[in-house]
Amino acid sequence: MSENNPGKPAPKSGAKSPSKYPVNMTETPFPMRGDLAKREPQWVQQWQDKKIYQRIRNASKSRPKFILHDGPPYANGDIHIGHAVNKILKDMIVKARNMAGFDAQYVPGWDCHGMPIEIQIEKLYGKNLPVTEVQAKARAYATEQIERQKKDFIRLGVLGEWDNPYKTMDFRNEADEIRALGTILEKGYVYRGLKPVNWCFDCGSALAEAEVEYMDKRDPEIDVGFPFAEPDKLATAFGLSKLPTDAGFCVIWTTTPWTIPSNQALNVHPEFDYALVESVRNGAPMLLILAKDLVEPCLQRYGLAGKVIATCKGEALSLINFKHPFADLDPGYDRLSPVYLGDYVTLDTGTGIVHSAPAYGVDDFISCKSHGMKDDAILNPVMGDGRFASWLPFFGGMTIWEASKPICGKLEEAGSLFKFQMSEHSYMHCWRHKTPIIYRATSQWFASMDQAPNDGGPSLRTTALKAIDETAFFPAWGKARLHGMIANRPDWTLSRQRQWGVPMAFFVHKESGELHPRTPELLEQIAQRVERHGIEAWQALDPKDLLGDEADQYLKNKDTLDVWFDSGTTHQTVLGGSQGKGSHAAQSHFPADLYLEGSDQHRGWFHSSLLTSAMLNGRAPYRALLTHGFVVDGEGKKMSKSKGNVVAPQKVSDTLGADILRLWVASTDYSGELSISDEILKRVTESYRRIRNTLRFLLANTSDFDPAKDAVPVTELLEIDRYAIASMAALQADILQHYQAFEFHPVVAKLQSYCSEDLGGFYLDILKDRLYTGGIASKARRSAQTALWHITQALLRVMAPTLSFTAEEAWAIFASQRAYADSDETIFTQTYYALPEISDSTALLEKFTQLRSVRADVTKQLEEARVAGGIGSSLQAELTIKASGAKFALLNGLGDELKFVMITSQASVLEVVSEVDEGVTVTPSTGVKCERCWHYRADVGTHAEHPGICGRCVENLFGGGEQRQHA
Repeated sequence: MSENNPGKPAPKSGAKSPSKYPVNMTETPFPMRGDLAKREPQWVQQWQDKKIYQRIRNASKSRPKFILHDGPPYANGDIHIGHAVNKILKDMIVKARNMAGFDAQYVPGWDCHGMPIEIQIEKLYGKNLPVTEVQAKARAYATEQIERQKKDFIRLGVLGEWDNPYKTMDFRNEADEIRALGTILEKGYVYRGLKPVNWCFDCGSALAEAEVEYMDKRDPEIDVGFPFAEPDKLATAFGLSKLPTDAGFCVIWTTTPWTIPSNQALNVHPEFDYALVESVRNGAPMLLILAKDLVEPCLQRYGLAGKVIATCKGEALSLINFKHPFADLDPGYDRLSPVYLGDYVTLDTGTGIVHSAPAYGVDDFISCKSHGMKDDAILNPVMGDGRFASWLPFFGGMTIWEASKPICGKLEEAGSLFKFQMSEHSYMHCWRHKTPIIYRATSQWFASMDQAPNDGGPSLRTTALKAIDETAFFPAWGKARLHGMIANRPDWTLSRQRQWGVPMAFFVHKESGELHPRTPELLEQIAQRVERHGIEAWQALDPKDLLGDEADQYLKNKDTLDVWFDSGTTHQTVLGGSQGKGSHAAQSHFPADLYLEGSDQHRGWFHSSLLTSAMLNGRAPYRALLTHGFVVDGEGKKMSKSKGNVVAPQKVSDTLGADILRLWVASTDYSGELSISDEILKRVTESYRRIRNTLRFLLANTSDFDPAKDAVPVTELLEIDRYAIASMAALQADILQHYQAFEFHPVVAKLQSYCSEDLGGFYLDILKDRLYTGGIASKARRSAQTALWHITQALLRVMAPTLSFTAEEAWAIFASQRAYADSDETIFTQTYYALPEISDSTALLEKFTQLRSVRADVTKQLEEARVAGGIGSSLQAELTIKASGAKFALLNGLGDELKFVMITSQASVLEVVSEVDEGVTVTPSTGVKCERCWHYRADVGTHAEHPGICGRCVENLFGGGEQRQHA
């Protein structure tokens, strides 16, 4: 036995004392080494075989429900570390709520339709497959992906309804989505119109706001002149009787040369001052119109000299026409561009004049429409694949990007190009293809943000913003973020041009474009078919079956619903919304108590769920929103395969164990970025070992304790044991408050500190003497075991949501046969433990806080004496503590048991007048070392029959056991 340890023999499982005076060495099958990677899969299998999730449901069925609704991951590709963080957080919350006395269920879900799977099918089987084949192959592919992801999620220790998850491609969910579309259509939110939407040429489809990201792009930056068409009107606007020359240009600036062929208007700000500038180019006089504040930088840019000869407000230029720059080059461009007033024009860059191509910009479109331009008058020469239509003069058949140079060439030829330069700017890209996208006017179905619904109630925007105010946000900054996105977003483009998606199952009149008058009723009939046969039923449907003789007048709409509508309506299709008819509604409730996703979902799932529920239920589908950050490497860099800094959750589980991954998630502040690296995981593993060793000590030292027979009544427990229970109760109350607020990293920090400092560094350290050397069944030892038993009950439960495998393993060992059976063989059916009430807990906590402070000073003195060679272990020391006032009373009150608190063989306290006289004297003991308890005592050898041991060991082994009151 090492004497460097502060005096106590540590129990070793199965160790036999060579002495005929054995110490109480208790054993536990709970091993020191967790060997998690090898042993966790056995627990995973056992949880599935025993249907543990179902057992938890049975145990909690009469409790109030807590519903965390799962944001569905997309059914494509293996799970990554971000998925693991998301699922582990959800699992910890669900388990913590269950143990807090709720019926907290977890129904995992998957998002199944949409572009990425369609792309995979194209890669695997080629393009231009029949729609029915694409749908069949996509459904099979999604099913296979779900099974792969499911296996990895289960391996992380996530408990849930894995044998009955929800999938957006379940026939019933597809049908209910069509019904949801029917409801919002009837309510008056849905309209069809031509409008610029985010369009990806690679997807060949409109994109949702959430599918757009910004990256740098290099583009031509050009200043273009639109020739004067109405010089007399311009003279009047600028307060002149006549212009000095009719040759002149209204100059615009743009970074999208490809939009010039589609120009149909110019925009000025009504309140800005505009200047008429006289200049000379190539020897000929010329006039320019520019914003007054930008004249100088513009002339400098063009390399021209000039002077302002008149000014006017933008308002004066309203509706004056200018010629298209290509008007004289081809009759196809021989048209006029009127000036429209627009408040969105700025003086930040350019010329203070904006050119409008209404098909390719939201502001342009709104401006032209508000000035009376009809949909069929809007020029829309860019096709879905990014090429100009063949009818467009000069540029037909070119992609818009390759046409930039020829367009600039034609502007030069026309004498309208004033400046050309290349520049980098932030530009919209498709988040899937990482390729540039454009605004493109297409005929799409929209949900209106600002139109009043048919019942005359508030608009969708108003309802959604009110719903945000009624929602709790974790962390709080999420509220402003979501609010800003809803307040400023355009109408929602609901339609997509895909094959693998829920159909917008409308019949549209061939001539008028109107929906069939019986659309709501028809949608229900189609939904019933989809409920039986899936979305394939719409594909297979012959319009005659539903429309009879009218079938020839109508076309089947080919659009599918935005995939964000799929996941965004799961509060209806799964939870059942306010009507409670979803696929899992019976076990759920609406609204959900919590939605939890990564911070990108303010523009994604949180957003689409809010809008759909605002339309369908008039409120948010959640009471609270929790957001977590993204995972980065140890240096805070984004993870990427090319950098080689990707940490795969599968690898961590297979090498260190899922509990290490869970502990890492729990110990990281998820509200910001979560850093992970081998070094960080090494630290987490160390911290896990400390917790595991503490558990092992608790399990070993309660292994011969039967609470039914051996428990000591709380009022008769030793003082330090009552303190230990009170201390655990305070910790538990603290932890449960953190759990309530979905905070995990403070829980882990407090658990670690409790195990290493409160237990390891103080209570258990002092306890070892009583546990190992006291009489086996003595009241003193049973008092210690009673406290340890209660502490273990509480500790295992508060740990269980995080260290699920470890807590389950420990519970199987710790719980008595009866308790284990009563728990249905799992800790997860249990609620948090009600520790015994300690009547004087406040006084005890205060008293032992002071004692710990004194002990810390004493330990320092003992260490100095040991380093100086005066003593070996602390038990070789005798202490004299000089103390005054309250400190003297505190230490003196412990009597002879002060030595046990200080872990020395002898300790006495002397009263002194003031703090100045206080101090600690350490002297080596003159006693003999007891071979059993290692205390140095004068009475070692005084019992002739037992010459090697001290009087208290004789009493503990052969008498009634020593009496203890405090420690």
